[in-house]
Amino acid sequence: MRVVIAEDNALLRRGVALLLGEHGIEVVAAVADADELLRAVAAERPDAAVVDVRMPPTHTDEGLRAALTIRSAYPEIAVLVFSQWVETSYARRLLSENTGRVGYLLKDRIVSTDEFVGALQRVADGGTALDPEVVRQLLAAPAVDPGLSRLSAREREILGLLAEGRSNVAIAETLHLAERSVEKHVTAIFTKLDLPQARTDHRRVLAVLRYLRS
Repeated sequence: MRVVIAEDNALLRRGVALLLGEHGIEVVAAVADADELLRAVAAERPDAAVVDVRMPPTHTDEGLRAALTIRSAYPEIAVLVFSQWVETSYARRLLSENTGRVGYLLKDRIVSTDEFVGALQRVADGGTALDPEVVRQLLAAPAVDPGLSRLSAREREILGLLAEGRSNVAIAETLHLAERSVEKHVTAIFTKLDLPQARTDHRRVLAVLRYLRS
């Protein structure tokens, strides 16, 4: 197996590389940030990439965004996220795009080197490796509704008032808007939530249900 490692902590990066080497796994690149990771993957086309979540320059989500890029551009390359942090929205996207060749392990919950190497091998072979805590948080966190994420702040405010049972007239009075302006916002909400006009469905009710589920 040929592997690329992306880890900004130099000591941990070298430790993982040495561990994999001891198990007969070739580390073709060990890099410190997401840009270097993507360049290494493009140049080496490894069997798998071991990726930290938070890397330079902002130390927020660079690693996970790079992991999603790899999954999209090189679906044959396995990705094992190895981090202290659980980012449920990214984890869900990693799993939803392709259920195989992906793993998400937490650094402080790995109890043996054999466990880590075994998980990496399983992912490279086309399977999955998920820490139970990652699974727990995925089940606990509600899925983000992509339609709701497209709403503006004003549209979400109006949708919240719709959920309270307010009419367009009442919403206009509450927000000090013209009734026509509220009607335009409500129509925009229906459009962004992909709720076409139909005889059998009440779009206001459907929109409110989506809001409450979120």
